[in-house]
Amino acid sequence: MEMTQRTLNSHGAMTAPTTSSEQDLRYPIGKADTKTPLAAGERAQRIDSIAALPAQLRKAVAGLNDAQLDTPYRPGGWTVRQVVHHVADSHMNAFIRFRLGFTEDNPTIKPYDEKAWTELPDNRHLPVEISLQLLDSLHERMVHMLRSVPPAYFQRTIFHPENGPMTLDAVVSMYAWHGQHHTAHVTGLRQRQGWS
Repeated sequence: MEMTQRTLNSHGAMTAPTTSSEQDLRYPIGKADTKTPLAAGERAQRIDSIAALPAQLRKAVAGLNDAQLDTPYRPGGWTVRQVVHHVADSHMNAFIRFRLGFTEDNPTIKPYDEKAWTELPDNRHLPVEISLQLLDSLHERMVHMLRSVPPAYFQRTIFHPENGPMTLDAVVSMYAWHGQHHTAHVTGLRQRQGWS
């Protein structure tokens, strides 16, 4: 019998219901659950998760050599290097999406082709330290902003052309999950490969 479960991971990121028999390397912590309204205190946990990401991702890649950084986290998946640069790309977009949502009435945000971005030469070849440093500064700004705005701002919406309207609470949930999701890609690969 398969068991369905919804969990809050140790960093406050809500995961969507999964089955205990699921063994999908693409979603090591389950899929994001952005439709569930945040209960009291959950937003603060999610923002704490966003704050913790740069250090967690840095720890996940610590000591990896270039050959390891250029190893796909799963067959047909991105390399560890591409994952790190993707997180920076994605979270730069998140920062702008929050700022638009906090200052405009239901702005339409621009999607981007993340797969095409990961194939650009910088994502395939630059040292991961560049994106890790970027994430340090970016998350310091983003977390300060998220902790400083009035709670009512998180009920404001943005419009995503592919996903429809999203509250900024849902965007907080998505990016808290997103960081943990990709960090788990790296730590899962390290564990499977026996890279200490």
